[in-house]
Amino acid sequence: MYYYNFDEFTTDINHFSEQLKTYKPDVILAIARGGVTFGHFLAEKLNLRELYTLNSIHYNDTIKLDGINIYNIPKIPDNTQVLVVDDIVDSGDTMLAVLTKLRHLNPKCVFKTGAIFYKTDALYQPDFKLHLADDWIHFFWNQ
Repeated sequence: MYYYNFDEFTTDINHFSEQLKTYKPDVILAIARGGVTFGHFLAEKLNLRELYTLNSIHYNDTIKLDGINIYNIPKIPDNTQVLVVDDIVDSGDTMLAVLTKLRHLNPKCVFKTGAIFYKTDALYQPDFKLHLADDWIHFFWNQ
């Protein structure tokens, strides 16, 4: 298990925001719960007030569930550039399901994705990413 601490996180917020110099989102949409801290700090760094969240349940602690429950989906204005963020893209199932749902509900919006950690064998690779995850990550915001 790898412990991801607050100091690494604040450094990563700076590195991640550098990647976004070519993409200016109108909205950051954080996938709860893991993406909320990331989304909040990134919105602060980018001085972006449009920070939305949605809920997605795909894991119970460390156990992957059979399905993905996506709810509390915010209303997104047409023609919006949306950056969907999560702490990790593990299997890719959650991010892919969230994007499929969002694109269906908001066909006039442009969606890009970002994650702090990702796995190379995930079904979906985020557009913006920082670290390869080769171990279970324990984030400082988890108990």
